[in-house]
Amino acid sequence: MKGLDKLLSELELQQLQKQTRRHFLMDCVSKMGGLALFPLLNACQPDSGKHSLNLSERDLNPLASLAPPFIPKVKSVIYLHMAGAPSQLELFDYKPELVKYNNQPCPESMLEGRKFAFIRGVPNLLGPVAKFQQHGQSGAWVSDFLPHFSKIVDEVAFLKAVHTDQFNHGPAQLFMHTGSPRLGRPSLGSWVTYGLGTENQNLPGFVVLTSGGKTPDAGKSVWGSGFLPSVYQGVQCRSKGDPVLYLNDPEGINRSLKGKIINAINQVNKEEFAAVGDPEILARINQYEMAYRMQLDVPEIMNINDEPDYIHELYGTLPGEEAFANNCLLARKLVEKGVRFVQLYDWGWDSHGTEKDTALDLGFRNKCREIDRPMSALILDLKQRGLLEDTLVVWGGEFGRTPMQENREGKTMGFKGRDHHVDAFTMWMAGGGIKKGTSFGKTDDLGFSGIEGRVSVHDIHATILHLLGFDHEKFTYDFQGRPFRLTDVEGEIIKEILV
Repeated sequence: MKGLDKLLSELELQQLQKQTRRHFLMDCVSKMGGLALFPLLNACQPDSGKHSLNLSERDLNPLASLAPPFIPKVKSVIYLHMAGAPSQLELFDYKPELVKYNNQPCPESMLEGRKFAFIRGVPNLLGPVAKFQQHGQSGAWVSDFLPHFSKIVDEVAFLKAVHTDQFNHGPAQLFMHTGSPRLGRPSLGSWVTYGLGTENQNLPGFVVLTSGGKTPDAGKSVWGSGFLPSVYQGVQCRSKGDPVLYLNDPEGINRSLKGKIINAINQVNKEEFAAVGDPEILARINQYEMAYRMQLDVPEIMNINDEPDYIHELYGTLPGEEAFANNCLLARKLVEKGVRFVQLYDWGWDSHGTEKDTALDLGFRNKCREIDRPMSALILDLKQRGLLEDTLVVWGGEFGRTPMQENREGKTMGFKGRDHHVDAFTMWMAGGGIKKGTSFGKTDDLGFSGIEGRVSVHDIHATILHLLGFDHEKFTYDFQGRPFRLTDVEGEIIKEILV
């Protein structure tokens, strides 16, 4: 009962503080300042000055399900991000000329005026370390590093000439997931849950799953809510151990008592909101209630042990471990239960060739083995359950890799590796609204720059929002005196990959 006693004592202390002379005088001072400041603030943001408790359902439940402005093609998103940036030249962008000129000095024209993370001087070109073949009716080029994926290429649309302007991992990951390379902007998943809420009130609208042993270089900001209310930030769950910390009640606290405690806490929160009007108080109310409801559904949904043997074989899952395969299966279970946005981050794709783990023909190939079966299984599993037509699956990294072998500080690495590259990389999408078996965009003969169908990070975001039923130019949130949007002042829908 120690936990309950502590909560009761804190409540009693708060009530006593409001009755003290010190609290009275402090409150008077703040209210006098507020009276003087109110006319100035009112000129910028009209408000009655009174924060009524007659709140809307959206106020009391920020994750209430909403309809988008336009008819959507999908209602859920599963985003597979390979943190560290996989090499497109070993996976999807086959360049015979790069094979031909392997180990030859890089042309000066490719280096002049360019900045790279580590390359210095004149490096040699590096041919692909994988073997390529065309697959499916679409004839898509896929390397032998992805034998399972090569069987489902007719389900996806490739974007071969994606570009970015950030060549360091942290800023590039922020840019890919928030639309800005600087901290403080809401993530894509936060925008989606802000606009649509969730279909399952016992689960968060935005769930994050990580694998590879580490979180992305940009940290948890890539699934943060930025200036949106914090209720819209991603909820990180674990595939190993308890899916959410403190999921079980402490000893001596049953569910009925827990409900009464939360009701009491939120009554205080409502009174506090009436006094100060801080929208974060409403987010706090919802988070208490969401945590209470999550105790009902999360243990079952995050348990993959009860899945049939053929599903474990399909995904190559490792129950009880932190694994990308487990997370792919969990992603299917989550969208099946109405979660709006599921974000998977798999760390370990930074293939510089400084050691075995970062060598293209060693560590990189092993990473491909880890994702090949489960990401292919995810597409097939969603399809056979009738979920793919309502779900958008996105795959990619934060930037691409150079056609040149990395020569860090002018010295060739001991293993085969490539430096960061912003000019061209490959992403793919599958699911509702996506034209199957499509390849859009083209790079030059050496895979250095996009020469046709170049698309930006903002274009990717505009397309995702479009499929969810939003006009990215009108989907905004007022902050610091102006409306902000995910795509800033750019972004075009990539119509060529849409049906």
